[in-house]
Amino acid sequence: MKPAPFAYLRPSGLPEALDALGGDVAVLAGGQSLLPMLNLRVAAAERLVDISHLPGLDAIDERPDHLRIGALVTHARLEDGGAPGPVGARLARAAGQIAYRAVRNLGTLGGSLALADPAADWPACLLALDAIVLTASAASERRIPIDAFLVDAYETALAPGELIVAVEIPLPPAAGWGSAKVARKRGAFADSLAFAALGAGGARIALGGTSTRARLMTRTAAVLEADPDAGEAALREAIEADLDGLEVPRGDGSDAWRWRCHVHTLLTAIAEARQ
Repeated sequence: MKPAPFAYLRPSGLPEALDALGGDVAVLAGGQSLLPMLNLRVAAAERLVDISHLPGLDAIDERPDHLRIGALVTHARLEDGGAPGPVGARLARAAGQIAYRAVRNLGTLGGSLALADPAADWPACLLALDAIVLTASAASERRIPIDAFLVDAYETALAPGELIVAVEIPLPPAAGWGSAKVARKRGAFADSLAFAALGAGGARIALGGTSTRARLMTRTAAVLEADPDAGEAALREAIEADLDGLEVPRGDGSDAWRWRCHVHTLLTAIAEARQ
């Protein structure tokens, strides 16, 4: 398949890129999701704005209270330890589980967040890390908490003419960290993925691979905050209550399989974060 015809623009700087975002436009960063979608004609646009070489959007900067990662930072760079400290190690582990190395070499953090695929790793990971998404338009800039940024499957809080420029992750990170993922084969989209951050400041437990968007498991976090040593039975009960609240079907067949995957990944991530 070939994409429908479009005009191609490659701006030299961020202001020029933002000025080009009006109307029927698609933004090209790494292109690992957008280009197949265009070729299959499940997506189309009159103009393609290529931001892949914009200066400044690929910076990684550690500051006293947060780690700032530019939207054009690739999965591979994070996998290879491009971000410093304990947060960098957590990002490296998450990045290494994304698809295949060829995809990770080009795919970007900002592109993944903008697509908001329910099975993607970064939305759930950054939700557990309590990240802030920084956006810019020709008129203004915004700081959007990740939980507000993620709206639904393939839907975000990005306004027309707005672009993700960076993500900020608070420092210091929670003391305990765990993650788990179930996929039918290595590199495939996840059936379920979970991330757990546990520390003196509380618990953040995030689940991806649902039919909508990555979600915080609030009941499960509340159980862990009330009793950090809560047993499996109490955790399982809280997890199931969270899944019911998210309207995850128990059902049979594939629904039952996915339900069991969610319970498994959440329990596994929490167990690792407690170590």
